[in-house]
Parts: sequence; C-alpha cells; structure tokens
Amino acid sequence: MTNIDIVPDSERTGLIGALPAAARPYASLMRLDRPIGTWLLYWPCAWGLLLGGVNGRWDLLLWFLLGAFAMRSAGCAYNDLIDRDLDRQVARTRLRPLASGRVTPRAAWVLIALLCLVGLLVLLQLPLVAQLTAIASVALVAAYPFMKRITWWPQAWLGLVFSWGALVGWASVSGGLDPAAWWLWAASVFWVVGYDTLYAIQDKEDDALVGVRSSARRLGSKAALGVGIFYLLAVIGWSLAIWSVRPERLALLALAPAALHLFGQAFRADPDDGDKALALFRSNRFTGLLLALGFAAVGLSQAA
Repeated sequence: MTNIDIVPDSERTGLIGALPAAARPYASLMRLDRPIGTWLLYWPCAWGLLLGGVNGRWDLLLWFLLGAFAMRSAGCAYNDLIDRDLDRQVARTRLRPLASGRVTPRAAWVLIALLCLVGLLVLLQLPLVAQLTAIASVALVAAYPFMKRITWWPQAWLGLVFSWGALVGWASVSGGLDPAAWWLWAASVFWVVGYDTLYAIQDKEDDALVGVRSSARRLGSKAALGVGIFYLLAVIGWSLAIWSVRPERLALLALAPAALHLFGQAFRADPDDGDKALALFRSNRFTGLLLALGFAAVGLSQAA
C-alpha cells in the first residue's frame, strides 16, 4: 500500500469528513479542521483596528476575518509545497496531501492563486496606506518556510509575519503608522515567538531527526522560561502601545486579564510534554479575545 492509498483520520470525520471525497485533500491542505491559525493571524489585525479607534470601519472586523482565513489557508498550502520532502520523513506529517501525493504541486498552486484572489478582494476594501502596508509583508511571507533550515529562530520570522496585521489594522483607521502601531506590532512578534515555541515542543524529536531547527530545540529544558520571557516582553510592548494612545495608568489595567492568562501558560508549560504544550498553544485564541476587549476599551474611549 502506498501513501496515496492512505487517508488520515482527520479526513474521515468532522468538518472535512462531511465534504465530498474529492474536496477533502484540499480542505486538509487548507487546515480547514484547525481554525486556530486563522484566529492567531486575525487577532493582531483586530487589535490594530480597535486600538486605533475603529473610526467607523466596523466592517473591517469581518473583512479582516475573511482575509485571515484566506491568507492563512494559502500560507499552509505554500508551506506544505516547500516542505513536502521533509514532511514525508516525519510520522506526524507524512500523510499531508502534498507529501502523500494526494494533491499535486500544480493543483496546490491553483488553490493558492484562488485564495490570494480572496485576499485581493479584502485588500481592495482598505485605504491606500493600509494596502501598501499589507503588500510590504509579501517578501516576509514568501521567505518563512525556509527559515527553519537556516536559523534556530524560525518562530521569530513567523512573528514578523503573523503580527503584520497589527500594522495593517492600525493604518486602516489612522491613515498612517504612529509609534503606537509599531509598539503593538513589536509586542505581538514576541507573543507569536512565545506561543509558537510552545507549538514546537511537540515536534522536537521529529525536527531533530530531519535536521529542522526551532526555538524549542534551541531552548531545550529552558523552553518554559523562554516562553515566559517572550510573553513578558509582549506585555511590556502592549503597555507602551496603550500608553502611546492613552497615557494613564488606569488604561494599562486593560491588559491585566490577558497578562495573567499568558503568564499562566508559561507557568504550566513543560518542555517535555508535547500534549500539554499543544493545549496551551491553542489557548492563545482566548488570549487574542482578551486583548481585543482590552484594546477596544482603550481605543474607543480615546476616540469618544
């Protein structure tokens, strides 16, 4: 039996399992059954919009969600294209559609192009400065899959990419990129490095076998401490972003629920327990919501 004859369990049940058989490999390529990535890409966009005061563009909250879904799906397909030879060597990824041969590279490129058209539709809803800001991230996105081959910190590059929406969201309602936007973005980069280090813990052994580098491997037994430090830097950066918008100590309390949640993750993390690390990683969609509420409280009160 060849890999092409084997269908992973994720395509037999749930949302993907309910789709026609011919569509399932493409849905799997888009990670349709794992929306966590869409949420993690979306939240910085929403933060920039909300901390920037929204300026009447409530519709952008939905447009950004559509854009996050499309671009995250396209990113997964592109990443799997680049990594298909590596994925064949790892038990957890060898049945991915491209690695197993159930989707051809040509078909994957067509899917990516269609998803990018959806992204273009979203881009056209933004003012020019936000459009240019979004386009500036293309080179970072294209380079990301190669980072784990050349640096121990591919998580930092992912942070640059997944946090870029904070700049786009801010530019969409503010007409430019103020210091608050840059603090928001920089802080979000540290947040991404923290949660993606948690995610990388589950892959440490497989990554070592195929020679893939990661922050979890680099930090080793100190991975939990590293996550805590990254989260601390994120909270400091978000505090500076809020202070740039509303320089009042009371405004900083808007960060308290999210900060407690993040430090709780770091405290519970175990560098040798991949299952726990994965659960903590997934809890960051809730972190994103807590931060969105906090930034909305600050941004909307300032705009009033």
